[in-house]
Amino acid sequence: MFAFHSPAARLFGTVLIAAAGLACSSAPMRDIASDAATDAGARFGHKSTPFAGAKANQGFVTHVLEDGKSVLVLSDDFVVPETPAPHWQLVDSRGNAYLLNRLKIKGDRFNKTVVIPPFVHDVARVQIWCAFAETVLGEASFEKAVR
Repeated sequence: MFAFHSPAARLFGTVLIAAAGLACSSAPMRDIASDAATDAGARFGHKSTPFAGAKANQGFVTHVLEDGKSVLVLSDDFVVPETPAPHWQLVDSRGNAYLLNRLKIKGDRFNKTVVIPPFVHDVARVQIWCAFAETVLGEASFEKAVR
């Protein structure tokens, strides 16, 4: 009957149909409470599994929303691997890998946070990637892909 192209339009259309009492079993219904819980979880953080790998095997990563941007933050107990070029690498739910910032900065400092770029649709796993050896040093995954 109607073509809803955006999530907001689908939600608005579903609410209108339900309010009019015209909802049927084939109508696309959304769980509004679940969407609100997902949004609240993003504000307060989605925690990953602990890192597991040959060199990066301590700590975890948390997904949060800061100033409207999706940000990944490493835990305080994360130890930067002693390798030549560790980097952030994100893997989406489709298996696409995105190589991002270098983890180490000058001296003892490192990039503890990274903003998820807009071209990354979701994040299923976070990897610490050695660009020199071209290998995964450690990996942490989310229970459900985060956006």
